[in-house]
Amino acid sequence: MHALRRWWNDTAGGLPATFWYLWAGLLINRAGAFAMLFLSLYLTDVRGASVGLAGTVVGAYGAGGAAGVLLGGVLADRWGRRATLLAAHLVTAGLMVTLAFSRPLLLIAVLSALIGVVHSMPSPAFVAAIVDVVPAERRSRAFNLQFWAFNLGMAVASLLAGVLAEASFTALFLVDAGATLTAAAVIGWKVPETLRAATPTIELQPAAHSAPEPTRPRRPGLHTALTDRTFLVFVGLTFVLAVLTMQTSTIMPLAMSADGLGPSAYGSVVALGGALIVVGQLFVPRLIDRHRKDVVLAASTALLALGFGVLAVADELAVYLGAAAVWTVGSMLAAPPNAQINADLAPPQLRARYQSVFYLTFPAAAFVAPTLGGVSLQHLGDRHWLIVGGLGLVAAIGHLLAGPSRERHVAALRRADEQKPTTRAKDRAPIA
Repeated sequence: MHALRRWWNDTAGGLPATFWYLWAGLLINRAGAFAMLFLSLYLTDVRGASVGLAGTVVGAYGAGGAAGVLLGGVLADRWGRRATLLAAHLVTAGLMVTLAFSRPLLLIAVLSALIGVVHSMPSPAFVAAIVDVVPAERRSRAFNLQFWAFNLGMAVASLLAGVLAEASFTALFLVDAGATLTAAAVIGWKVPETLRAATPTIELQPAAHSAPEPTRPRRPGLHTALTDRTFLVFVGLTFVLAVLTMQTSTIMPLAMSADGLGPSAYGSVVALGGALIVVGQLFVPRLIDRHRKDVVLAASTALLALGFGVLAVADELAVYLGAAAVWTVGSMLAAPPNAQINADLAPPQLRARYQSVFYLTFPAAAFVAPTLGGVSLQHLGDRHWLIVGGLGLVAAIGHLLAGPSRERHVAALRRADEQKPTTRAKDRAPIA
């Protein structure tokens, strides 16, 4: 019993009540977000679209997602986290119901793009709200639980989607809308606004001429994140991590097919990764909390590099499964420090905007991984995996080199935040 209590304290102890309501909303959101997983199949089997047209519509959904991430970040810093989350969930539900009864392919394409926007808007708001309410010393476990909830929700969504799609695609969209409304109800009922009303700050821009002139004040905004060198280095390293991770859903199926392994074998590899995350992610905090974040990220990225590098000699399912176990452990270890560093690097008044720039790495990787990876696999064959592994090792070294200066930057931000008065004293939710 003592060991169980200690594990619980290390994994989930001391987190605010508001975090758990955000966590529940995220879990419901991901568990119900299954309709778009079957969008291409719906278009070809039910609406009679060609494979090419279906791919274009799915691409419109992805393009909308990239725009939605940025829009969600800006709105979460301006409107507030709660308002952005509620607006995104309510609009998503309405669009999903409309999509369920839409017939013209052009209308479906427009709706898919709009759903891509509102589906992605909550991501920066969710994370910014978690940072708002969770003390810095507990954020690692909070982000670990967030990653776990996201993957658990996706696993549930995959199972439900298959069952509902067999019964009715209309039901698929309507149940998705219902789950989205449920998540909105949890957020609207239990999650207060977490955005602090902070004293405005300005950025000083150099004068346009060499003659002495007063500097012009410029309000912080999205451009601040896009010109923050320390942050952009970290985003670049995360982009490499995302490109490696995207290999599993883009290039690896092609490699397995070339080795004579069918869809069921690919499904086994994917299922193994999901099972490891669901079972093992809750034990990650005890493994990493005593280590520097840059060292953990270097080690986790090296594991990803090793796992994908092994595929250069893989030709049997057992080897693919072993490699998947290695890179999945790497992903599990990387999730908490990756999210925590991203949160630490953001000035409090720009948290959601920084999150939106950070989250752009994933749609960018979803484009780069298959585009360049397909050409690489076609012309280089198994040597493609050596390049992927080498890229991961370079990123691992990059984390070690960038870590010390990154920590100094974070310390400076914390000192500045502590010295800045705010107009609201109540910044934390009660501890549950």
